[in-house]
Amino acid sequence: MEYGLIGEKLGHSYSKDIHEMLADYTYDLCPLSKEEFGNFMEQHNFKSINVTIPYKQAVIAYLDAMDDNAKAIGAVNTIVNQNGKLYGHNTDFSGFLYMLQKHKIDISGKKCIVLGDGGASKAVVAVLKRLNAREIIIVDIRKTDSAITYDECFEKHTDAEFIANTSPVGMYPKCDASPVDLVKFPKCTAVADVIYNPLETKLIAQAKELGMKGVNGLEMLVAQALYAVEFFLDTKLDESRIDEIYKKIYQEKLA
Repeated sequence: MEYGLIGEKLGHSYSKDIHEMLADYTYDLCPLSKEEFGNFMEQHNFKSINVTIPYKQAVIAYLDAMDDNAKAIGAVNTIVNQNGKLYGHNTDFSGFLYMLQKHKIDISGKKCIVLGDGGASKAVVAVLKRLNAREIIIVDIRKTDSAITYDECFEKHTDAEFIANTSPVGMYPKCDASPVDLVKFPKCTAVADVIYNPLETKLIAQAKELGMKGVNGLEMLVAQALYAVEFFLDTKLDESRIDEIYKKIYQEKLA
């Protein structure tokens, strides 16, 4: 494999379609079990790869260097092999930032909840900090040093004004699931879901029903892919291609 995506389950991924529209290379989907992952990274028989759930933090141990953005976030989704040395980057940050700005979702001074505490969550939290969120609460299925439980969230933080879902709840094929009931958050004005398959998650559908701004993750996916291609090929691409490819993929998947 020269270029591609590694992760545990990739049956839902649109990344092959997107990368092959953006660049003139074959992009392979490479699902890896936790046992296979270590061997793959030690061999690093690839030119450049993207990384998804659950390996965005685990890959760091195999890298020779990371850029400042990836270091600050503590997660990597893009790796470039330069003469046998592995360099890590994070384009989830730029992808999520693009999505918020495109939809004019104002974060400054807002109380924000981030659902999930994995690699994508770390990028989202970094973006919210950059945009001057007043408070950021991370929620996960189990309490950790960085995250509270859903029960605690419902007890103390229903005054949140923005919610981002970075958990896999609601992702294909379990599309009927939703991580939270938005009725519990009467002050919430906008919801962003990093999930892109289905095109509209149950969470985002409910947000729209309740009069909130609701954005699914397809634009973030296309944007982070474009920024990844720039690292892969050491080039600069026109950002207008994000919207062009987003619309094309959206129409294809809707059909």
